[in-house]
Amino acid sequence: MDTEAIPDLPEVDELSTWLVHELHDMALGDKRLDRRLLDTGAKLAARPSVSINQACADWADTKAAYRLFDNAKTTAEKIRAPHYRRTRERAQGHKRLFAIQDTTYLNYTHHPSTKGLGPIGTAQQNLSGIVMHTSLLMTEQGLPLGLAGQAIWVRPPTMHQRTADERRKLPIEEKESSKWLQALQQTQAVVPPEAQLITIGDSESDLFELFHQARTLETDLLVRAAQNRSVCAPEVGRLWEVMGRQAACGQLQVLVPARKGKPKRQASVTVRFAPVSLKAPRHLRKKMGDMPLYAVLVQEEAPPAEDPPLCWLLLSTVPVHRFADAVERIRWYGLRWQIEVYHKVLKSGCRVEKAQLASVERLMPYLALFSIIAWRLFWMTLVARHAPDAPCTLVLAEHEWRALYAFHHKTQQVPARPPTVGQVVLWIARLGGFLARKSDGPPGVTVLWRGWQRLTDIASAWLVFHPS
Repeated sequence: MDTEAIPDLPEVDELSTWLVHELHDMALGDKRLDRRLLDTGAKLAARPSVSINQACADWADTKAAYRLFDNAKTTAEKIRAPHYRRTRERAQGHKRLFAIQDTTYLNYTHHPSTKGLGPIGTAQQNLSGIVMHTSLLMTEQGLPLGLAGQAIWVRPPTMHQRTADERRKLPIEEKESSKWLQALQQTQAVVPPEAQLITIGDSESDLFELFHQARTLETDLLVRAAQNRSVCAPEVGRLWEVMGRQAACGQLQVLVPARKGKPKRQASVTVRFAPVSLKAPRHLRKKMGDMPLYAVLVQEEAPPAEDPPLCWLLLSTVPVHRFADAVERIRWYGLRWQIEVYHKVLKSGCRVEKAQLASVERLMPYLALFSIIAWRLFWMTLVARHAPDAPCTLVLAEHEWRALYAFHHKTQQVPARPPTVGQVVLWIARLGGFLARKSDGPPGVTVLWRGWQRLTDIASAWLVFHPS
């Protein structure tokens, strides 16, 4: 870890070691500002769910934090740049990687004094806030390696004055949906060229221009279809009708995530697949030809009476020749749920919608920093499931695991050999209220971010009494 470029850097144990590693080669344009970002970032990462005032030790630190986000040199792009480099480093050696794209809306309607906000939601809701579109890079096993692209912007106040027909006629470059294409380019720049990159998106990403761009960039896509497009080969007709005529190739049990008060459940689905060639929309046919893809239709034929049937029609550039291929594509699409959990960490764990900053210009770098902190919390939740037997130094500094061990075991005798990742994550979850009963399953992000804040205080006290 190169920390020599940052003058007067405190002892690493006084900061968040991982954050120093993540951002050590930042270039804000002022070495003192670099150090202030690390110092402020460490305080916010230690207590991610409290306000800036609560996270900082005193008024001087609090004032310095507000000045940091008000400085024109502290931009979101400069904060994310070193994190992208770390993401690329973590991606080395993986043969296949997934970029999960999704949009979330940050609601600051309750902060009317914040300058520069734009409309979110519908015109009738009259909400104001910020739009964030993120590309989260994941391994095939579902471990988040970091952000591979992110855009944060404010919609123009006149957005709702355009009719749906007027918005539809705009070129893709002038539409908000261009975020999918821009994120695809951003992600490809982060991913090592030897890895197969597969971008996954929900039904909002069903854009013919996105398929065309993926073909141009020679990268892969897996998206949920939203448009009932014209199929020109090998059969002719509309996409849903063509796929409904295909023979069922098998059945599968699929986990339906919990939504809007409904618990998660297992659904028995029928699977169909076929190669399809989609005709370009009329206004694009001069520039883009027909699009050969593979379609997988997933249908629940006997849903519970109170639930709508599960129905996914997936479109992919990756070939599907047999039932096992279709099952694999369905499993890949199941990874998309992870970015929803990431957004939950950002909003509920880090509580970024509670930030009371004076302007959007101050919110942008603040949100970029917390996007990295939220990734770390999310990663720590999942790494215990993927590498439970790895040494805990993968996730904790030495003083942190020693303090945690002593507190958990109520002893002053700490072993020379560090415990495993699985052990320390369980202990942190217990600090956050996790009961660890047999029926509880692995700890989730909520108990971990609660426990992490308690561990920060415990580790700080440990350093006072064990300065060596």
